[in-house]
Amino acid sequence: MQLWLCPLIAFLLGSVPFGLIIARLKGIDIRQHGSGNIGATNVLRVVGKKYGITCLLLDALKGFIPVAIAINLIQISGRPVQIPLAFLDGWALKFPAEEAVKVQVFQILTALLAILGHNYSPWVGFKGGKGIATSAGVLLALMPFGVILLIVIWLLLFLTSRYVSVASIGAAAALPLVTLYGSWSHGRIQDGTWNKPLFAFSVIIAVLAIWKHRANLKRLMNGTENRFQPKKKSNA
Repeated sequence: MQLWLCPLIAFLLGSVPFGLIIARLKGIDIRQHGSGNIGATNVLRVVGKKYGITCLLLDALKGFIPVAIAINLIQISGRPVQIPLAFLDGWALKFPAEEAVKVQVFQILTALLAILGHNYSPWVGFKGGKGIATSAGVLLALMPFGVILLIVIWLLLFLTSRYVSVASIGAAAALPLVTLYGSWSHGRIQDGTWNKPLFAFSVIIAVLAIWKHRANLKRLMNGTENRFQPKKKSNA
């Protein structure tokens, strides 16, 4: 049951449109303002900083939580759990090392469905955000040290360009390379035990994230993309 329950929970949790809900609480339909996106960046621009940060954290958590649960419920015998959740100890399904790929596939399927739930939420007509925050939450559960590298890449691109879209697209493009580096640095590629489903997943979500930014790419090429400008403090 755990094998299929984890992806189902991931999609349902991922589909909760926190950006839409947060903006609605302020009397705003976020889909009618700014870029029309329900993600954290548009909430920050339209509703305000604290609401955007709240949306960012909630969107990340709905990626992190189901994947952390899946990692604890679906395990490879003899391998340590990256993010142990003690309250799930008695519920874990443990598979022998020969079935490692099966375990990895279901963990990755859980991760992918959390992101797809956010990007194509049935509660908003199978539309949604670009999946960057939810992807970050998913990756934090799957490869926490890799996320640190991606954050550094994102910050460097953002600080040099002042475009959120450029930083997000660049971090997405770097993701498969970061995944490969992680496997290589742990000796997994050398001994043939590297997580191939994770690498395939990294390619899929990188392509998906870039595809969801296609309107931004068009505006960047046309010179009409909004550059991030911090609000100036009033002297009043």
